[in-house]
Amino acid sequence: MTLLDFPGRVACILFTGGCDFRCPFCHNASLVKAGTSSIEVGELYAFLYRRKPMLDGVVITGGEPLLHPDLAALIKPIRGMGYQIKLDTNGHHPDRLEALLEEKLIDYAAMDIKNSPERYADTSGLVMADMKKIERSIQLLMTRAPDYEFRTTVVREFHDEASLIAAAEMIRGAKRYFLQSYRDSGDILAGSFNAYSPEEMTLMLDSVKSIIPSAELRGI
Repeated sequence: MTLLDFPGRVACILFTGGCDFRCPFCHNASLVKAGTSSIEVGELYAFLYRRKPMLDGVVITGGEPLLHPDLAALIKPIRGMGYQIKLDTNGHHPDRLEALLEEKLIDYAAMDIKNSPERYADTSGLVMADMKKIERSIQLLMTRAPDYEFRTTVVREFHDEASLIAAAEMIRGAKRYFLQSYRDSGDILAGSFNAYSPEEMTLMLDSVKSIIPSAELRGI
């Protein structure tokens, strides 16, 4: 149960395995490397049905949920129980995102903005990032999602004021943008990384607010 991950909803979180990004500071490394689920679909539906009196939302996160081509089929029975759906995504699968939006299977979406375009690949752990896919996902959320947010996990080794300003420019006009302070979960994909101090985060937020006035800090 979570009161934090789905704004305005009491929700539970469904984690999917696998991701096409390899962000070195990823805090769900075991899920990124996973290829299969550890729960049967029937068991999942039974779990959610029993908890209808206590919950009103389901957060689908990962890993990267849109890697799974049958995600819509998984969501439909959950919607049929009366749950609202929040999707977390890295934005690298705009076609599948668009299909879910067309079928009205998502009530809220959260997309990670990894960094400025110039530093996107390094931050995502890729040889090359397809920024056209990222840009299309941004536009889909800003124009077609019922509700949405963008967020950036700020890591000292990857981000600075200039890169965050450039990242914010990608989503100028966005309804919500959060800067999240990096935290070591103990399940990091690779290496050792550091967070900025709360004071430094506040200064960077001030710069980002010149582009997105509604931007906020999260997890500080």
